[in-house]
Amino acid sequence: METDTQTIGPESTMEETLAAYPGARRALFRGYHIGGCASCGFEATETLAQLCERNNKLDVNEVLEHIRTAHEQDEKIWLDPEALAELRQSDAPPQLLDVRTREEFEAVKIADSVLMDQEKMQEILGKWDKDGLFVIVDHQGKQGLDAASFFLGHGFNNVRCLRGGIDAWSQQVDKSLPRYKLG
Repeated sequence: METDTQTIGPESTMEETLAAYPGARRALFRGYHIGGCASCGFEATETLAQLCERNNKLDVNEVLEHIRTAHEQDEKIWLDPEALAELRQSDAPPQLLDVRTREEFEAVKIADSVLMDQEKMQEILGKWDKDGLFVIVDHQGKQGLDAASFFLGHGFNNVRCLRGGIDAWSQQVDKSLPRYKLG
């Protein structure tokens, strides 16, 4: 479902809102503690106005503005595959942190990327330069912003996400990498 971000309003369903603003769930949780658990969750068919009404009668226009502002911040984190390819040729190429499963990583990966596991996360939090550039890689660019938000929240200042994930990389930069679909 393709939805123009300009057309989202109080009567938009949460499905439409999330399609237009993929980070809306994260923004709602961060700003209003909505959508993070079963007790504060929402249904895809629920409208934004209904969601605001049952959550302490929040001002729907304020919530919409919060979602839009969060979306603008998310857009600054994205890095297109071609831009990443150029950065990888520089004197100080970024670290690539892959947040997919071990099985996905072992099946197909960008050269020199590292898989994020518990040990790697501890290393990053304890030893990586807080100002050093690193790029989050996921499958299709859908989970990377969550990981980036985690690291930004822990004081890292130069975290980016590969727009479209490894799937876009395999289509736009390295066509030798096989594409795959998750079951």
